[in-house]
Amino acid sequence: MKLLIAFLLFSTAAYAQVMQNPDNSLFSDYKASKVGDAVTVIVTEQTSASKSASTSTSRQSTVSGSLMPTVGTTTLPTGGMQLGTTNQFQGNGSASEDGNVQTIISARVVNVDQYGNLDIQGSRLISINGQSQTLQLSGYVRPSDIQPDNTVYSYQIADAKIVFKGSGSIEDSQSPSLLMKIFHWLF
Repeated sequence: MKLLIAFLLFSTAAYAQVMQNPDNSLFSDYKASKVGDAVTVIVTEQTSASKSASTSTSRQSTVSGSLMPTVGTTTLPTGGMQLGTTNQFQGNGSASEDGNVQTIISARVVNVDQYGNLDIQGSRLISINGQSQTLQLSGYVRPSDIQPDNTVYSYQIADAKIVFKGSGSIEDSQSPSLLMKIFHWLF
């Protein structure tokens, strides 16, 4: 029992000596607060947009006339005139787009502004069998939005720029060829 108490006292003292930042205590979690600190960003972005438009116009004009004079019992020749126009236009259009990105990325603090907000930047490149995916992230985080485990959600990042790009044979097969692009440009 004495050995256990001695071990606990020694390990607590050793842990206290390892702590190099005097602002941190044994009872608080470390959160990013200065340039060079890392923060984990949980990216959960889901977008959905749709637009629909419908237009219908119609115009019709008609001018007609008739002349049928009669004198007594004799009927004079009758005449008539008719003029008409019709215009009609109908157009429909719709567009929709859905997107979903979920990942976790580490970013580092590159600047702290005058209000204490953290300017963060991070990127991740994953390459498997010639297929590459790059995620780039930047924006401003309020220190109060950083969770005790040093994570922040992407929707809490102000002026967030999240860019997700891919390259490789799969991406190449989904884009038109150079010859097709030239034909689309010419015609």
